[in-house]
Amino acid sequence: MGETTTTPGRVEELGRIKEQAREGPDPKATERQHTKGKLTAGERIGLLLDKGSFTEVEPLRRHRAVGFGLEAKRPYTDGVVTGWGTVDGRTVFVYAHDFRIFGGALGEAHAQKIHKLMDMALSAGAPLVSLNDGAGARIQEGVSALAGYGGIFRRNTRASGVIPQISVMLGPCAGGAAYSPALTDFVFAVRDISQMFITGPDVVQTVTGEQVTQNELGGADVHGGVSGVAHFVYDDEETCLAEVRYLLSLLPANNRELPPTVRGADPVDRAGDTLLETVPADGNRSYDIRAVIEELVDDGEYMEVHAAWATNLVCALARLDGHVVGIVANQPASMAGVLDIRASEKGARFVQFCDSFNIPLVTLVDVPGFLPGVDQEHDGIIRRGAKLLYAYCNATVPRVSVVLRKAYGGAYIVMDSRSIGADIALAWPTNEIAVMGAEGAAGVVFRREIAAAEDPEAMRRRKIEEYRTELVHPYYAAERGLVDDVIDPRETRSVLCRAIAMLAGKDADLPRRKHGNPPQ
Repeated sequence: MGETTTTPGRVEELGRIKEQAREGPDPKATERQHTKGKLTAGERIGLLLDKGSFTEVEPLRRHRAVGFGLEAKRPYTDGVVTGWGTVDGRTVFVYAHDFRIFGGALGEAHAQKIHKLMDMALSAGAPLVSLNDGAGARIQEGVSALAGYGGIFRRNTRASGVIPQISVMLGPCAGGAAYSPALTDFVFAVRDISQMFITGPDVVQTVTGEQVTQNELGGADVHGGVSGVAHFVYDDEETCLAEVRYLLSLLPANNRELPPTVRGADPVDRAGDTLLETVPADGNRSYDIRAVIEELVDDGEYMEVHAAWATNLVCALARLDGHVVGIVANQPASMAGVLDIRASEKGARFVQFCDSFNIPLVTLVDVPGFLPGVDQEHDGIIRRGAKLLYAYCNATVPRVSVVLRKAYGGAYIVMDSRSIGADIALAWPTNEIAVMGAEGAAGVVFRREIAAAEDPEAMRRRKIEEYRTELVHPYYAAERGLVDDVIDPRETRSVLCRAIAMLAGKDADLPRRKHGNPPQ
């Protein structure tokens, strides 16, 4: 820093310092970042926030560490850009690792900047977005860097269910650093540049002998479709950040507010004539539940969460008459729509998120049961399947369920049935609500009669029809008050819109307690 004795001179000096902070200490660093196909921290923030809305916090922060040559390298920002701006005019806090400085590695000053921003976001009651592109803990700073991560994790946990937290993976994220994104509500990833793992390929090879690349171990598609760590995966940063903006438009600023209502031109009473053909009455025929969702929601627009993971259950955010809703739907086009471990965990986390942020739940049911198998039982389908049950039972937001076709056994109960607290339970005339399908039930209930018959196959068919007529007909549940109404499929959109509007003022309190103890 030079010396000057005049105010204009000091202002000029300040301008030079801030320009240096923006540009970074190495002019070639930006070029190297672009060569890797990656944007800089500033460019990313510019895409995320409304133009000209960003206010930076602590741009002149520098570390105070010594040793290993650090005292000679004290760049401004210390490798992380922090501040707030707006998305569609609504306040959002953001921090972005600057890979050009120390590879985005976290040191003490770096962590303290993030801590301050997280505290500000929680105090202001506004969403927090992290743009992650860092090499983990700054090794030269030792345990101070590790303590910095601990402070981030603690704040992630305190903010959980209070403000939306979104992690955008735009580079490497290794070791303990990966746990902060895992603690947030949603994780976005970009193919070819996002990697997340606890132990990298070199360690894996040393310990297990397995040879694997970074992308094979923890790339975007791996976490989007195999591990379930990433909720959304995109081909490029621009699309990814545009989708983060769209997600924010569907969320409230905090748990004390309702999601923003945006009414369009789609009529509430628009008839869904195509639904009569989309969903076959024959329960053995497949169809894509997403076609049903498109027909029901405003303008056919929805944002699917975990689209490539646990595909037998679809979770999505959409609008009905302008009101944001969370949709949970069995997917007959994948594994016949059965519930298994992954689908249960996927649905449970989504239901919990919606309940935390005052988003009503719409459940579309077409489920033949839980997936049978030794692996499922040994891997804990009982306790892990119970997560979805717990999430629904614990949810106090408006809840509307619609049985489209099959709804068998425990899976019917779990999929937000009236008995576990659905506010409105509806069914189509194609519904089959029962302990099990007629074919299986007849084989159990009439086993002896079928075995003793002169023509067992004819007797089996007769008993199947008898069971279906007595217990599986579409109006059995309605006659007993377990379904509020059996509706024309074409009227589903209007009925859902009216139900969500009616439930807007729902007031439901949980028992006084510190917190529940959900199954793990």
